[in-house]
Amino acid sequence: MKRFLSALAFIAAACTPVKEEPTDLKLWYDEPAAQWVEALPVGNGRLGAMVFGGSEREQIQLNEETVWAGQPNSNANPNVEEGALDEIRQLIFDGKYRAAQDMVDQKIFFKTNHGMSYQTIGDLYLDFPGHETPSSYYRDLDISKAVASVKYTVDGVEYTREVISSFADDVVAVNLSASEKGKITFDASLVSPHKKHSVAVEGNDIVLRATTGDQEGLEGKVQFVTRVRIAHDGGRLEATEEGLSLAGATEATVFISTGTSFVNYKDISADPDKKALAALDAAFSKKFKSMKKAHSAQYAEYFDRVELDLGTTPAALNTTDVRVREFAEGDDPQLAELYFQFGRYLLICSSQPGGQPANLQGIWANSLNPAWDSKYTTNINVEMNYWPAEVTNLSELHEPFIKMVKEVAETGAETAKTMYGAKGWVLHHNTDIWRITGPVDFAASGMWPTGGAWFCRHLWEHYLHTGDKEFLVEVYPLMKGAAEFFLDFMIVEPENGWLVVAPSNSPENAFLRDPGDVTICAGTTMDNQMISELFTNIITAADIGSTTPDNAPMPKARLRFRPSARRGSEIIAPSGMFCIAIPTAKAIAEAKVMPAFPDIAPAITAPTAIPSGMLCSVTASINIVERPNDEGIPSGVELSKCKCGVKWSKSSINAIPAKKPTAAGIQPVP
Repeated sequence: MKRFLSALAFIAAACTPVKEEPTDLKLWYDEPAAQWVEALPVGNGRLGAMVFGGSEREQIQLNEETVWAGQPNSNANPNVEEGALDEIRQLIFDGKYRAAQDMVDQKIFFKTNHGMSYQTIGDLYLDFPGHETPSSYYRDLDISKAVASVKYTVDGVEYTREVISSFADDVVAVNLSASEKGKITFDASLVSPHKKHSVAVEGNDIVLRATTGDQEGLEGKVQFVTRVRIAHDGGRLEATEEGLSLAGATEATVFISTGTSFVNYKDISADPDKKALAALDAAFSKKFKSMKKAHSAQYAEYFDRVELDLGTTPAALNTTDVRVREFAEGDDPQLAELYFQFGRYLLICSSQPGGQPANLQGIWANSLNPAWDSKYTTNINVEMNYWPAEVTNLSELHEPFIKMVKEVAETGAETAKTMYGAKGWVLHHNTDIWRITGPVDFAASGMWPTGGAWFCRHLWEHYLHTGDKEFLVEVYPLMKGAAEFFLDFMIVEPENGWLVVAPSNSPENAFLRDPGDVTICAGTTMDNQMISELFTNIITAADIGSTTPDNAPMPKARLRFRPSARRGSEIIAPSGMFCIAIPTAKAIAEAKVMPAFPDIAPAITAPTAIPSGMLCSVTASINIVERPNDEGIPSGVELSKCKCGVKWSKSSINAIPAKKPTAAGIQPVP
């Protein structure tokens, strides 16, 4: 699975006021990164950098959150044949799943666009002659301050680098210093893998101008400009064919600024050079020491809200790679604390109000075609990125995700109408910066129209944690629009009269194999739970917001879902109707979460806002076993003795298991 940010599942956190001195929270190593995944990430929500830490050659790989392939577009298929959906549904009900899946591929999917890729800017290289064999090498990432550092000694001189992606000044800055005067000498150059790019020295700046790549026949049209400028104390700065060369300085700071033409998912008309110059000019006059102080202070406004202390053992004295390698057999509770806080660090650094949400790799990607395009996989991964937002006191960082919900509701309304003739809005299992909402890849993974329900769960969670009624009133139409799509799209299955989503799948959970995986079926448990919860939350939201919308179809529809998958105190998660499931690792991972949440939504009483300075604890105990059906064939995943609880102390607020919504006076629709 794609889990760059998913470090935070079910860990107890103590949200008490922090001490004046921050906890020593550092990832540290005694050698440079040999590959990209070993480099250390810094970011300010918009600008990302991966710091390799080489002594002879420093490589800093660069990203900006809006550098994506392609251009504004829609991937909704306007050519879905009339009657194709009915035929696919009948094949499912007849048990002809493979034929149904093949027909989805042939008649539902749009063949020209499966979403665009998030792309790298390129790399900044700093070359240090004579630094091939350092001693006392050390590099770290201090996640309490959001600063990456490198230290080593050459010929008795200690050299230090510090790298930040400044929250305060919106540039990446690399500070270089030495224990003796006049020892800072290096060459700087910029390279990029983009086909349409140029690099030149303009005045005292290295300037990269480029346009993002084409993909699946869609021309790349996002323009971007990256400028590199060096401030130095002493020494001599010269332009070279490759970039800039500085010799004999006592200290230097390399400033990197990037601007793009992106305005929003419909508009790419901004002036990238103007944006890059504005930030660079504003930052260049500042001393690095004051920049770093302002940067760390702004970062600490988020990070310092939560402190977790699990104890420390001598294992914490080892380098981070050794600690990870020995963790399973050792005694290193502080590594779990570091892991927890590193997850918060990544979210802070890749998701800031007013910007783009964190994608599959946050804001860090080193190629033009990263894994899964580094898009937004909406059947689990983008949600996982934001699970920590509310429960680890980073509520404001949910804003980019919430903005994306609003935007896909706009594009998803057109997709629902174009492809299915349905009201409301739909989101399938992927989107990108252009907010595509049609199905992508192939039927076995992409024919999952339930993304809107899961996205709306985040709207509800944000309300539960903030108690913001104005926000709830604002997003209520989004929730209702998602529900309107399901009310139009769901159909009655012929055997039991249940309302089902069809065609759909239990994400990445195949129930037939050889040749090829088959996932397409009807009425999956995951769909039933998400949509039922969506309807429940809409009804509750209408009462809270004092609105009087027509919610009459929702409680009636909810009663026509397949009965709750529960047996006594046990929660059972079968994969779907008319199919035998073969649970995959991903299906089990999702099953651990989804069946538990709908009946354990927090019931919060006034005052509703959860303040930052209180003790929070989250516990979960879920056992996974296979339960054969009457024929002895595994029919799903059983979650036995499931326990989930959330408690806040030092407050009058308690989050407790909510009672199931009553339906007094409402009977199932005949």
